[in-house]
Amino acid sequence: MDPRSKYPGPEYDGGDLEPPGLTGQMPQRPDHGEESYQGSGRLAGRKAVITGGDSGIGRAVAIAYAREGSDVLISYLPEEEEDARETAQLIEKAGRVAALVPGDIREESQCRAIVDRALSDLGGIDILVNNAAYQMAQPGGITDITDEQFDRVMKTNLYAMFWLCRAAVPHMQPGATIINTASIQAYQSSSALLDYATTKGGIVAFTKALAEDLADKGIRVNAVAPGPIWTPLIPATMPEKKVKSFGCDTPLGRAGQPAELAPAYVYFASQESSYTTGEVLGVTGGKPVS
Repeated sequence: MDPRSKYPGPEYDGGDLEPPGLTGQMPQRPDHGEESYQGSGRLAGRKAVITGGDSGIGRAVAIAYAREGSDVLISYLPEEEEDARETAQLIEKAGRVAALVPGDIREESQCRAIVDRALSDLGGIDILVNNAAYQMAQPGGITDITDEQFDRVMKTNLYAMFWLCRAAVPHMQPGATIINTASIQAYQSSSALLDYATTKGGIVAFTKALAEDLADKGIRVNAVAPGPIWTPLIPATMPEKKVKSFGCDTPLGRAGQPAELAPAYVYFASQESSYTTGEVLGVTGGKPVS
């Protein structure tokens, strides 16, 4: 199949969404692999935690992990409950345990609670996917970024990742994996997303340093760097003009779909990547990550 036309290109219609945005409110809903992803037992018996697992990339990863045989805990904001329950139904339909943990990961106590729930509800934690993120485009640049926004982006994207890893690592056995969601913004940073791009660059550095730190424990750490991916976050945080043309500047000429990201997360979670740690895999529609 021609990758340029596998999914619709611009113009995209995300609807009039308020942050964080709900999938059901999008006139043009993303594809999370609900109908297409087929598992083959690559994660049989594993126990995974996915932040931001209610929608977008997180939902696609949750579906894929469940169909590969993993039980899944998803964390999400309380206002995303509707999306979270839809994701849980898809996990359970695959015959796996679905644990739901609402709350704001900007609080360290919430990050510890997520790990505690994984231990109690799933019986352990083998895979940690730090996927939740916040962005808010500011076309005016740095002078339009408030202290409140900067703090929210840093706490959601960086602090929470640190807190979750610190809480989870003591409970992870050799063979466990940590997968962080970076971004094309770490390599091709946009002025309108200055604070978000800063955190994504930090995630790349954190991934490489943590991989070295945990190698002697047999725990691998890698990252996926998505390009422009069609999720509720886009229409909820970007100007309408940018939404309509979202992804058209990629070599493939369109935005990616969450379903196109899931296989990368499965690869890093499975034994197929047993000799890979400290790496960043770009899924960007052809934009370079270097």
